[in-house]
Amino acid sequence: MAPNDSAGTNGTAAPGTKGAVVGRRKAVRYIVPFAVAGVAAATIGLVPALASSGDPDLPEITAQELIEKIAASDTQQLSGTVKISTDLGIPSLGGLAGSFMPDGAGDKGSASADPQTKLTELASGTHTLRVAADGPDKQRVSILDKASEYSLIHNGDQVWAYDSKSNAVYHAQNAGNAHDKAGRGKEQAAPDGVPTTPKALAEQALKAADGTTSVTVDGTAQVAGRDAYRLVIKPEQSGSTIGSITVAVDAENGVPLKFTLQPSGGGKAAVDAGFTSVDFGKPDASSFSFTPPKGAEVTEADEAEGHGKAEAEKAKGDLSALEGMNVIGKGWNTIAEIKTPGGAALPSAESGDVPAEAQQFLDALGDKVTGKFGSGTVFKTRLVNALMTDDGRVYVGAVTKDALVNAANNAG
Repeated sequence: MAPNDSAGTNGTAAPGTKGAVVGRRKAVRYIVPFAVAGVAAATIGLVPALASSGDPDLPEITAQELIEKIAASDTQQLSGTVKISTDLGIPSLGGLAGSFMPDGAGDKGSASADPQTKLTELASGTHTLRVAADGPDKQRVSILDKASEYSLIHNGDQVWAYDSKSNAVYHAQNAGNAHDKAGRGKEQAAPDGVPTTPKALAEQALKAADGTTSVTVDGTAQVAGRDAYRLVIKPEQSGSTIGSITVAVDAENGVPLKFTLQPSGGGKAAVDAGFTSVDFGKPDASSFSFTPPKGAEVTEADEAEGHGKAEAEKAKGDLSALEGMNVIGKGWNTIAEIKTPGGAALPSAESGDVPAEAQQFLDALGDKVTGKFGSGTVFKTRLVNALMTDDGRVYVGAVTKDALVNAANNAG
């Protein structure tokens, strides 16, 4: 949700339309959509509730008022540290993402600083990020490792990315259109669909509303030394893999400080992202400047994009070639039905379509299923599940395996 967007409840948004199409185009590079909250929380109905007593002691506020506070927040400057933990029930993607790229493209040092590839690491494990923003034209996100750092810097029409481990640099010019005019995503320089702050995750979870969700204010909290209200979002539909989403909202300026997504199956949070420290003052200008280190290999965006397109054309499993998406259901139970070109079956190591390492990854996620639709394989995580039938149809959503099988059985 952009800072000036309404937190409306008229249900005019079409679940799974634009976001699903964009995600489908980029799925080969992202591997697992990190924007699971945007897919699952396609619709939200507001249930007024007053904040219960808690620590800190804050004035009462309704859920509607709190969402409006988020929408109206015009905070343009901040810096701080964010801890993101993601447990989707899948192996770490840090070294595996390249296995899904044809001809080992993902292993090439010159491409290792490309944000589209590097940020897939956020889809699993625990990561510490340093973030800074100074208006719509200056943002920085750094992923900190024990012995290295990956930084993505947006400054005006320039975007730089640097991986200190490989001493590789990615550079893009004329990047002013990286963020849309409504202001979405301006708090980070990450590509579309890869949220790196609690605000980006919360905005995706609050995009639309049509009465399939309860939203309440459930007490208060302190996050990174800031007083906050707890906004709790729960589906009112059965069959979703989402149990609840809790957003800690800064009581003073309306900025989401912490985002926690709990799966319906219980256990630890699937996504937990929150500030451990935050400062809403103006960051130092040096945060947004960058000069390639001596000896670094610099890849220009046009070169990287051209290489990526060439490789994608050779990939038989390229999901950008999927045809005719049909949206089944609504709200939290939305399922996208997609047909592969010519009814192509799932790529396999035996056919030479994917490396053996990637095949092991797929097999670890998959369950063989049968039904009126025929047979297929359900690939499962703790949140987003997908059924690919042997006749080349794909059903995907933040729903249970049974919901996917029922959707395939009832499809024409």
